[in-house]
Amino acid sequence: MEKFKSGFVALVGRTNVGKSTLVNLLVGEKVSAIANKVQTTRTAIKGIVNRENSQIIFIDTPGIHKPKTKLNETMIDTSFGSLGDADLVLFLIEADSKDIGKGDKRILEKIKENNKKAILIINKIDLVEKEKLLELIELYRKEYDFSAVIPISALDNKYKEIILKEIESNLKEGPAYYDIEEYTDQTLRQLAEEIIREKALKLLDQEVPHGIYIEIEKMKLRKNKNGEELYDIEAIIYCLRNSHKGIIIGKNGEMLKRIGKMARIDMEENFGTKVNLKTWVKVKEDWQENDSIVNKFKLK
Repeated sequence: MEKFKSGFVALVGRTNVGKSTLVNLLVGEKVSAIANKVQTTRTAIKGIVNRENSQIIFIDTPGIHKPKTKLNETMIDTSFGSLGDADLVLFLIEADSKDIGKGDKRILEKIKENNKKAILIINKIDLVEKEKLLELIELYRKEYDFSAVIPISALDNKYKEIILKEIESNLKEGPAYYDIEEYTDQTLRQLAEEIIREKALKLLDQEVPHGIYIEIEKMKLRKNKNGEELYDIEAIIYCLRNSHKGIIIGKNGEMLKRIGKMARIDMEENFGTKVNLKTWVKVKEDWQENDSIVNKFKLK
């Protein structure tokens, strides 16, 4: 009989490289907000994959970017802090990279510092010719002795099993750290916040998203008249400026309604219950420098 293996796998990479899309593909559930914008992931979210002979716990980290606020610094500390605890690192880069840029160099240095076993995942291979891809692989192999190099498209399900098998082969024998029914250690409240933020990121103009922060003020499970379970959820979308508040609410409240509707549909799918969602928008100019809020994004 095969021995049971387990371990923590950190996904690291520059902002917007496709880490959240990849972790959702591997876990098979939506545990990490996906949006084509900088700084979508702010905390180290764990997704759990239970297989016949293994349990893989993914830590999806914030993308590496140039810090401008306390929040940015905390996010980068979270990314690099998660490397120390990981048994294996998945380093995600883009196939159309011409060389090793500053951000990727910094990540490589941290992997070297921690002397971590690492798999290089090259995403978005549909964007380049095979010859360019081989040159990129050679460039990175000279820099570090990766356990494996896997070129992929994170949107394509066929790569899921290839990556999971490679991860499994690099893990040590160990126990299941979480119940096999679980797929994330986030609370439902955190998942609800993530879902609302993802929808806002997808729908809003470029200048607004990173100035938003979601807080669930109320989340209560009750039964409706038909005896069906229902979550009453009240959420506040905090933004940095009054002008942003207007954009988030939209003409006649249309934008806020769209965000709320998309978030509610996703929550009902994730929670397996009906959801009654109410959202408000408030201005909090200094929240990115506010310790009590920023501390929520620290690695736990």
